[in-house]
Amino acid sequence: MGQRPVIAGVLGALVIAFSAILVDLADVTPATAAVWRCAYALPFLGALAWWEDRRFGRRAWRDRRLAAAAGVLFAADIVVWHYAIHDVGAGLATVLGNLQVVIVPFVALAVLGERLPRGVLFALPLMCVGVLLVSGALEDGAYGADPARGVLFGVATGIAYAGFLLVQRQGAMDLRRPAGALFDMSFVAAVVALACGLVLGVDDLAPTWPSAGWLITLALTSQVLGWLLISVSLPRLPAAMTSLILTIQPVGSVVLGAVLLGQDPSVLQLGGVLLILSGLLTVAVRRRAPARVAG
Repeated sequence: MGQRPVIAGVLGALVIAFSAILVDLADVTPATAAVWRCAYALPFLGALAWWEDRRFGRRAWRDRRLAAAAGVLFAADIVVWHYAIHDVGAGLATVLGNLQVVIVPFVALAVLGERLPRGVLFALPLMCVGVLLVSGALEDGAYGADPARGVLFGVATGIAYAGFLLVQRQGAMDLRRPAGALFDMSFVAAVVALACGLVLGVDDLAPTWPSAGWLITLALTSQVLGWLLISVSLPRLPAAMTSLILTIQPVGSVVLGAVLLGQDPSVLQLGGVLLILSGLLTVAVRRRAPARVAG
């Protein structure tokens, strides 16, 4: 997979497409889901990180500090995202969270000096209109307990997600050991999410069965397998390309939400999803166009 980072990223995005579905099935508070998806993953990631340390030596403190910062951002991302799932459904919340594909290139330009893809500028109007339609502001029959608030949470998720992707990418530049960076990130995210739950007064931080079973499944699939695959691709690809690959996740989540959970967004909300996905496709097409001309 290290020799095929695009394939690794695509497979990882397909795996984490199930995240929102599993969170919905677990039926616990956002902070509880955030804590345990990370905590249940730690024994497996810890074993892999230990093997990496035995083979390659201990990781640099710079990388560990960056992984810790990524953990804080990841905790913010998933806690807010889980609130969005409650308000607007698994599929729509995932679409909104992946607005990171527009945010990441701007941050990468400002912080890393990476060139801003022109397609992002073309995609912005489409995606802004799409967000408005998904919010239900133009209709009375929008799907979700509180679609307007869900959109706010979804946009906040996209911002936190963008920051997480960029920081985690910088902290995973040692291509030999993706598990170490993911372990550190998951540990810090679990602690931060637990602190959020205590501050918010959450009273179900210890999930019972079958909720615990869904969260274990979430940890082993998304947090371990999915993010290991994505961690392999993150440092090997440009930031904007990685964020683009991850937009496979919202497409899968919308389909899975409809098929597995019976979630039925309104026509306008589905129109908003199509506009957002069209914006993502615009970015993809315009990123590939220069390569064809240069060849």
